[in-house]
Amino acid sequence: MDHRPRIGARMIQLDDIELARALHVLFVTHWIGGVAFITLVALPLARASREAREGWALFEAIEKRFSAQVKWSIPLAGATGFWMAWRLNLWAEFADPTFWWLDAMALLWALFMALVFVVEPIAHARFAAAAARDPETVLRRLSHAHIVLLLVAIVTILGAVAGAHGGLFS
Repeated sequence: MDHRPRIGARMIQLDDIELARALHVLFVTHWIGGVAFITLVALPLARASREAREGWALFEAIEKRFSAQVKWSIPLAGATGFWMAWRLNLWAEFADPTFWWLDAMALLWALFMALVFVVEPIAHARFAAAAARDPETVLRRLSHAHIVLLLVAIVTILGAVAGAHGGLFS
């Protein structure tokens, strides 16, 4: 199939791999963009609240809403990524160090799947109890953890975009 877009009277047609790639970028954008928003906007606002308990309540309200959404975007990002790996038969590339970014994407996805679907539901009550005693400390620790997760995501995205286009990081 000719992968060049058709302009004019002919419609642009996408094959399944192009559609999967477009959806993958959409789902990853929602997921990591949300992590960036929580890390760079919501947590700093919560920590800057005059009353730490109000800050915790603000964070909880925002996180609850985002968590419900990201429970869709993370699995869908994984499904579209798996589809592309399967259709393009990329399995050997996962063992090739020059394609480190493929492994980084899969590991980042697995980490967030575990955090969102296993760790957070189990640890939520514990965090809430700790926040009832000392919300400032809990918000600080969550902020630090989110910064680390966001930095790992940024490195992964840079590597994936550059690597997929034969760039600097491959």
